[in-house]
Amino acid sequence: MAAPATKTIGDLNGKWVLTVSPGGEGGGRGKGGIEHEHVTEKNLLPQKQNKTLSDPVDPALSLQGVGWLVRKAIGAATVTLHVKQYKGAPTPPTDKPDDLVTRVDIQQVATAGVKGTAENRCLDYVFREHSDWLFGHVRGRSRWIGPAALAALVAEGGEARQGRWVEDDFVALDWLEDEAEKGGPDGETHILNHVESLDSGWTALQVWGFQSVGGERRYVRNIVVAKGDKFVSFKMVYDWIPE
Repeated sequence: MAAPATKTIGDLNGKWVLTVSPGGEGGGRGKGGIEHEHVTEKNLLPQKQNKTLSDPVDPALSLQGVGWLVRKAIGAATVTLHVKQYKGAPTPPTDKPDDLVTRVDIQQVATAGVKGTAENRCLDYVFREHSDWLFGHVRGRSRWIGPAALAALVAEGGEARQGRWVEDDFVALDWLEDEAEKGGPDGETHILNHVESLDSGWTALQVWGFQSVGGERRYVRNIVVAKGDKFVSFKMVYDWIPE
């Protein structure tokens, strides 16, 4: 189901279900030696009713060191996000509990016997360490970002290019950027997440926002997973689940 007009990047509260692409082995938008198939909105349109709006996640999970059996289980699972977005005290290592920040707490619930994970983010761009069964020991940071800052981040000479988080501007493409999308405190239209694996050496850059997919407004994450000279770029597209 398309996202209602009341849902913006400033209010993701509620339930969202990932529209998974089946198959798993192919797909993705990876480069640097990983086989990929370029997926566009045009060739997604006929598949809409089969819930294949998202790109396969298997190539990215493989680059992150996730084993074959786990990847197959994830590919078969239905993943639901239970999102709570609110103002609250930042978590450690920030030592200023009175400085309220936007927090996004997400419980990811999966079927097919796959254990869920949690995404708990403070939008102050401070690195916080976290460990879970799927990705191991990582550190991540999150913040609001607008289209101009995002374009600069991934441009030639930008921090994301210099740091080898991305190889192109994929994460900055296809977004809805009109006035109605400005849900951030200073009119930002996106949330940016940057994660580094402390075990395996990969990075993941996510940009959240809204896009027109198959003629409908959808909550989408543009993601790039990188390790060494390999990059996998893919979209995760979500259905809104009304209460």
